[in-house]
Amino acid sequence: MRYLPKSDAERRAMLDAIGASSIEDLFAAIPERFRLKEALAVPGPLAESEIIGYFRDRARETSVGYSSFLGAGVYRHVRSVVADALLQRGEFLTAYTPYQAEISQGTLQWIFEFQTMVSQLTGQEVANASMYDGSTALAEAALMAERLTGRHRLAVTRSVHPEYRHVLETYAQHAGLAISTVGYAPSGRFDADALRAAVTPETAAVVIQSPNFFGSIEQVAEAAEIAHAAGALLIVAIAEAVSLGAVRAPSEADIVAMEGQSYGLPPSYGGPFVGVLATREKFVRQMPGRLVGQTTDAAGRRGFCLTLATREQHIRREKATSNICTNQALCALAMTMHLALLGREGVRELAEQNIAKATYARSRLEVIPGVQRIFSAPVFNEFVIRLPRSVRVVNEGLLRDKIIGPFPLGPFYPELTKCGLVCVTETTTREEIDRLAGSLERILASETNDAAAAPRTAGHRA
Repeated sequence: MRYLPKSDAERRAMLDAIGASSIEDLFAAIPERFRLKEALAVPGPLAESEIIGYFRDRARETSVGYSSFLGAGVYRHVRSVVADALLQRGEFLTAYTPYQAEISQGTLQWIFEFQTMVSQLTGQEVANASMYDGSTALAEAALMAERLTGRHRLAVTRSVHPEYRHVLETYAQHAGLAISTVGYAPSGRFDADALRAAVTPETAAVVIQSPNFFGSIEQVAEAAEIAHAAGALLIVAIAEAVSLGAVRAPSEADIVAMEGQSYGLPPSYGGPFVGVLATREKFVRQMPGRLVGQTTDAAGRRGFCLTLATREQHIRREKATSNICTNQALCALAMTMHLALLGREGVRELAEQNIAKATYARSRLEVIPGVQRIFSAPVFNEFVIRLPRSVRVVNEGLLRDKIIGPFPLGPFYPELTKCGLVCVTETTTREEIDRLAGSLERILASETNDAAAAPRTAGHRA
C-alpha cells in the first residue's frame, strides 16, 4: 500500500458517515471463499526501496524493462512515497509568493529549513530559497561574481557540464562577460597550469565542477588558491548533489551552484528540477532570488519572514541583483522532505552505495577486451570508458538487449569520440551491471570476429 496519512479516528469518522461498523463490512459483498485470510507469501522484512524493487521485479515477469546507465546531470535515485504523499497535500500546491508572513509561516519555515540544509551540505554560510535549475544557478553565480569584483572575465574549466557552459555562454553574451575555457589534464581533472595561465587581474571568477562532467572529483582547494591569488572568486558547480554525502563539501568556494534533482525528484524527461545557490554571508546582498530569515515576534516567539528578495528591488532597476525574483518552491519542498527523511546518516549511506556500485561496475567493464578506463582521478558514481569503436554503434547493440548504454562524449568532446560516460546509482542492481558487462563483451567480441573474418573472405574470393 502507498502511504495513507489517515489516523484511526479519521477512519472511524468515515465509517460512521457511511453507516459501517468496521472496514470488514465494506467487503461483505465478496463471498467468504474468495477473501484472503492469510498473509501474502512475500519476503521480508524489507526496506521501502526493496519492497518497491520486489514488485517491479514481479512486473518485469510479464513485461520487458530496460536497464539504464545514463547520468550526465540527470540521475535516478531512491525516492520515498512518504514525501510524494505529503507533497501532494493541497496547502503545498499554491503558487503564490509568501509575502504576507502572518499567513505564510508554514511555507516560510520549510524554505528556511531548505536553506539550512543546503548550507550544511555545501559548507557555505548562507543559501537562497532555490533557483530554476543547476545551469541557471551557475549563470547567476557568474553574474554575482561580476558584481562583487567589478571584473568582466570568467575562467571556466572544460570539464564543467557542456550544457551548463552553454547556458553560461548565453548569459555572458548579453551581459558583457568574456569567457576563457581551460582544458582538462590526463587525470580527468582540470589542468592546474592552464588554469593559472588563464586567470588574470581581469578575472571575476574561476568556475569548476566537482564531481565534474567526467565523474572525476576535482581539487577544490587548489582551484581556490589559484583564483584567490589573483583576487578572483571560486564558483563550484555540482550536478550530482548526492556526492556531498561522501565527498568533502566545497567550503573553500565563494559561491556554490548546484542541481538538487538527485534529492527527491524523478528524472521526469528533464524537469522540472531545483537549482541551489549558496555563498558566504558577506556576499548575501548580491545573491539572486529570495532569502527567508528567522526572527521573533512581539511576544518573543520564533517566526519567519522574507528577509531579502530581488523583486523588491524592481523600483531600483539598475541596482537589482537579478531578474530572478522567485524560487522553485514545490521542487525545493520535495528536496527538503527527502533530506529530512534521509537524515545525516541516510545521506551518507546513499552516497556510499553509489561509490560501491560504481567501483564494481568499473571493475567489471575495464577487464573486457577493448574497453579502457582513460582517467585516473577518483570518481563518485560516473566514469569514462574508451571503446574500440563508436559509442553510438555499441549502444545500438546494447539497446537490443534492453540496455541503455553509456552517454556518448563525442558530440561535446571531439577528442573523446569513442568514449562513453557510464553512470550507476544505488538503484542499479548487481545483476544489471553484470548484464551490461556480458552484453558489451559479446558485442565487442562479435565485431572483432567479423572484422577478422572479412580479409579472409576477400582473399578466398580473389
